[in-house]
Amino acid sequence: MNSPVSQILKQLITFDKTIVQPVYVQVAQQIVNAIQRGYLDKGSKLPGTRVFSQLLGIHRNTAVAIYEELALQGWVDIIANKGTFVLVPEASTAKIKATTQHLHQAYAYPKVAGFPFEKSFHLASTTQETTAKYYINDGKPDLRLHPVHQFSRWYSAAMKRKPLITKWNRTTALIPSVFSTQLCNYLNATRGFHIKPTNLINTRSTEMSLFIVSQLLINQNDLVLVGQLSNYAANMIFQEAGAMIRTIPVDDEGLDVDYIKTHFVKKSIRCVYICAHRDYPTTVTLSAKRRLQLLELAKTYGFAIIEDDYDYDFQFEGSAMLPMASADAGGMVIYLGKLGQSLFPSFHTGFVVAPGNFISEAKNYLQLLDQQGDLIQEQMLAELISEGEIYRLKKKNIVTYKQRLDSLCLYLNAYFEGIVTWEKPLGGLALWLRFIDNISLVKLAEEAEKLDLFLPKTILYQDKTTCAIRFGFGHLNEAELEIVIKKLKRAYNKVTNF
Repeated sequence: MNSPVSQILKQLITFDKTIVQPVYVQVAQQIVNAIQRGYLDKGSKLPGTRVFSQLLGIHRNTAVAIYEELALQGWVDIIANKGTFVLVPEASTAKIKATTQHLHQAYAYPKVAGFPFEKSFHLASTTQETTAKYYINDGKPDLRLHPVHQFSRWYSAAMKRKPLITKWNRTTALIPSVFSTQLCNYLNATRGFHIKPTNLINTRSTEMSLFIVSQLLINQNDLVLVGQLSNYAANMIFQEAGAMIRTIPVDDEGLDVDYIKTHFVKKSIRCVYICAHRDYPTTVTLSAKRRLQLLELAKTYGFAIIEDDYDYDFQFEGSAMLPMASADAGGMVIYLGKLGQSLFPSFHTGFVVAPGNFISEAKNYLQLLDQQGDLIQEQMLAELISEGEIYRLKKKNIVTYKQRLDSLCLYLNAYFEGIVTWEKPLGGLALWLRFIDNISLVKLAEEAEKLDLFLPKTILYQDKTTCAIRFGFGHLNEAELEIVIKKLKRAYNKVTNF
C-alpha cells in the first residue's frame, strides 16, 4: 500500500458519492487523466483490487468496475494471475506536467484569471434562480402553445431543401435571400412599411439588434433619452456603449415630448429610445399627436429615434397603431421588432428596419457577431410566412391570450379590488398593476416565494412616486392565473398584517 503508484493514486483521486455520475466512472476518469499527464508511466502495475479498495475506502466490486472501465477504454491491460498494468494508447495526447503544482491541483480549473481584464458593471446578470412552482414574468409567451408536431414537420422539410448547402457555401450575397424578401413582404403587409431587403437585417434577438444599433450610433458620453421607468435590458446595452441616460416623464399619452423641448437643446441628444406601441413597463400607447411631435422634433434637433416594437403581434381589440417608422420620411427612425413569437424562443428572430446606408453598416457588425446565421431557421420561417402559417398561429394564440387577460382582470377584481389599479390594455402580454397604498415590494416578493410564487426583481418598480408590478400573464392558463392571484393576495396580507 506504500508503493509509489499507490501514493500517487491516493493523492490524486477524489470522488463525490452525492452526484449523479457513478464513483467508478469518476475514479476511472481521474486515472486516465493521470496517465495522460505522465504521472503513471506505461507498464506501471496498479494495486490489486483488494488493496485498491482499501486505499480509497470503496467496495471491492467498485474497484473491479474501475479497472474494467479502464480496460474497455484501452488504458490498462488486465493479465490473469499477474495484475493490472498501465497502457498508453498510440493516439493519446501529449503529456502535460504541472511541475509547480501539487498533483491534485492539476485537476481543479482556476477560479480566478491570472491576468487583468475589464469588468462590466452594466452587464451584470439580472437572472434570479428559484425553486418556486409558479412565477410571474414581464410578459413572455406561453411555450406550451408552440405547435410541436407541426413544427417538427416544418423543420424537417426545411432541412431537406436541396439549395440549403449551396446557400451555406455562398461567399457573396448578390441577391437578397428568400427569407429577407418574405420578411419584407410580411412587414409591408402588417406594419404599413414600404421597405426593400436593403432596409432590413435579421438577428438572433431584439437584444442583439439593439446592441448592433448602439455600437453604430452611440459614442462615449452621448446623451440617450428613455421613458421614466424604461426597459432595464435596453438601459444596460446603452450604458455599456458609454451613453449617458436621462429619463423623460411618461403620462397617459406616453412619452412627454414637450419635456424634451423645454429641457434639452438642439444637437445635444444622440437618440431617443421608445416603445411607442406599448410603453415598457407601463403598457401606455404613445398618442398619434405625440408621435408626430417626436418625429418633427427629431428632424429639428437632429437625433435618432429607436422604436422598439417588442409586442406588436399581440393586439386583442381594434387595429394596432402602425409604427412610427412607417410614417418616417426623413430617415430618423430605427425600428426594432421580433418575428415568430408564437414559436419556441430559439426560433424567434429579431430584425432592424432602417435607411439603407445604416443597414449596410449594421450588416458589417452582424458578420462579426453571427457570420454563420441559421439558414434552416430562415428557410422554415420564409415558408411559414409564404404559406400564411405565421399569421394563422398568431391569430390562434391571440384568442387564447385575450381569454387569459379577461380572466386575470376578473381575478384581480375579486381579490385585489381597492388594493391595486390598472388599465386593461388593448393588447400585449402584461398588465401594469399599481398599488394604491405604498408597500414594500421586496417584502411582498419574499412572502410570495414562501408560498411557492416567484416575483423576479425585474418586474418590481418602486420609488418615491411608484409602487407597481409589471404582471406578465401570457405564460399562465386560467387555472394557474387564479392560483397565482390567490397566492399573491396571501403574500399581500402577510406584508400588510391583514
